Amino acid sequence: MFPTRHLLALAIVAAAACQKAPNDTAANDSATGNRMSRFGEYRGYSDSLYSEWVRESRYIAMRDGVKIAVDIVRPAVNGVAVDRKFPVLWTHSRYHRGAAPPAAFEISRNLAAPTPGPWPLDSIPRDVPSQVDRNRALQRLVTHGYVVVAAQVRGGGASYGRYEGLFSPAETRDAYDLMEWMSKEPWSDGNLGMFGGSYLGITQYMAASTKHPALKAIFPNVAAFDMYDVFHDGGIYRQNMIEHWGRLTRALDVWFPEPPVDQDETGAMWREALGQHKDNWTVQSEFKAAAFRDHKTPSFDQIQFQPSTYLSEMNQSGVAAHHFGGWYDIFARDEMQWLVNWHGPDRVTMGPWAHASPDSAMGVEQARIISAEQHRWFDRWLKGIQNGVDRDPPVNYALMIDPGRWTWEHADAWPLKTVSNVDYFFAAGPSGSVQSVNDGTLAAAGGGDAGTDRWLVDLTTTTGTASRWDNAVGQGPMRYPDMTANDAKSLTYTTARLASDVTVIGHPVVTLYLSSDQRDGDFYAYLEEVDSTGFSRYVSEGMLRASRRAQAQAPWDNLGLPWEMHDRASAKPLVPGEVVELTFDLQPTATVFNAGHRIRVTIAGADVDNTEKPPVRGRPTVTLHRGGERASRIALPIR
Repeated sequence: MFPTRHLLALAIVAAAACQKAPNDTAANDSATGNRMSRFGEYRGYSDSLYSEWVRESRYIAMRDGVKIAVDIVRPAVNGVAVDRKFPVLWTHSRYHRGAAPPAAFEISRNLAAPTPGPWPLDSIPRDVPSQVDRNRALQRLVTHGYVVVAAQVRGGGASYGRYEGLFSPAETRDAYDLMEWMSKEPWSDGNLGMFGGSYLGITQYMAASTKHPALKAIFPNVAAFDMYDVFHDGGIYRQNMIEHWGRLTRALDVWFPEPPVDQDETGAMWREALGQHKDNWTVQSEFKAAAFRDHKTPSFDQIQFQPSTYLSEMNQSGVAAHHFGGWYDIFARDEMQWLVNWHGPDRVTMGPWAHASPDSAMGVEQARIISAEQHRWFDRWLKGIQNGVDRDPPVNYALMIDPGRWTWEHADAWPLKTVSNVDYFFAAGPSGSVQSVNDGTLAAAGGGDAGTDRWLVDLTTTTGTASRWDNAVGQGPMRYPDMTANDAKSLTYTTARLASDVTVIGHPVVTLYLSSDQRDGDFYAYLEEVDSTGFSRYVSEGMLRASRRAQAQAPWDNLGLPWEMHDRASAKPLVPGEVVELTFDLQPTATVFNAGHRIRVTIAGADVDNTEKPPVRGRPTVTLHRGGERASRIALPIR
């Protein structure tokens, strides 16, 4: 079978430009001095030389004989691949090497839907869009002289083998073998970079840990630093998110497989590969059982499957990394951990978006930033073009002013040197702003007199079914409801109307003093902005299981934030009636609380649509202490 060809005519490229050699730079904007290289803008440092690309797919054998399916997309002229060496950008994908069928996402949204049988081969479309066909940022790179390779991890898509778990040692060894192959191909100049988001972002860090000398730069988008602290945040299992993600990956592995590679004209290899996927490692059962950080079984050693475990090897690689995320992503904290722990050249960009599916205006901005910044990053580190990106401030972030409106700001360090942590204390009410269990107040003027708020926990509280966690696993756009209904079932502490704007940039940390009539409990803290109409907007959240409150020094730079051990030995049940201190951080943010609005902190005891059921019997009665020596509070990083 001949390689599938995909062509795109670019209006900005003249037909004659297709014949120029890649070394003939500075012929357009750069010839006239019209050059620009700054955050979100890049032109004039290299030329768009090609207006077409061609794609082929094949199998590449790993050291143990497992065959990995790959797509190779190369610049072309008149439908023929250019016979020159280029830098190679690649992705190591858990999903499909090309576009995944929408039906797979549809079936993942309904956990109760019957599981379908696999599609027959004759119904699988062969000409599925490639990574480049659906991504303008990659199109820009190919037309500027890069090759793009998409490799499917073992056990997925049309690749052979059994999936052995997220970022398994076998998967990471494959990354090394794939880079060894790519760096020696006739279309490769030996310089490799990586792209992609989420799982495809984390595999970039794992590839860096192999220290392959050809890998020079990565651009991971929305990528986790430590999987335990995401999937068991505060020791609480994110059951809903994992169940949906597990069903999605099963659909892609077995029910809605990707097409055969070009060399497999009869589909015999495709059928053989799919047969090896039936016994894939099951994310739902494995992660649910891994309740402690030190969980270890023959099928899952949690420490060995963690990106953070290989930080030393990553830092020995010298790879340049641009960490890219969003304030409403599930990995918002992780992006900042990558920044402060990475020893090679690096940058971080944090936008006002969630993990996936931003609205139209925000999506346009996200695409613009990624397109320019990826191009700048790879030109600098793979082509050696001195475009100044390595001299920019290392922190780029969106300061969110109100929904749908933000400004881009830049800083030399994180946490910002211009912020100070200000304690806002929980106090008696009423604030007159909400009909909650207690309607307490929140103020920075001391903790006040000692007091308590007694609370019969409502286990039906929820942040809804369109949370940042739902968004991350293909369940649709993030759309939090008015949090007032959730607040009504919880303890709330709300400021007076703000006399002036309050700008919070960084990691809020909450400290709770409480007792319970039970031996455990889950506690959630929400940071919200209440507008002049009473609408309470979700800003951030954090959570902690009371029995997991033991803290230790993190094995990495944890930004000065509290870090819970979450190992089996340190778990300590509550003693009914005994007061304990719980201190935990919320996801970072960069938000302006506008004058005339209010800041609210809500304390809940469940999030029924997003996490597992709390380890309690019936409805716990909890007493929260405030003021005096037990001043429950939130520390806000204020500029």
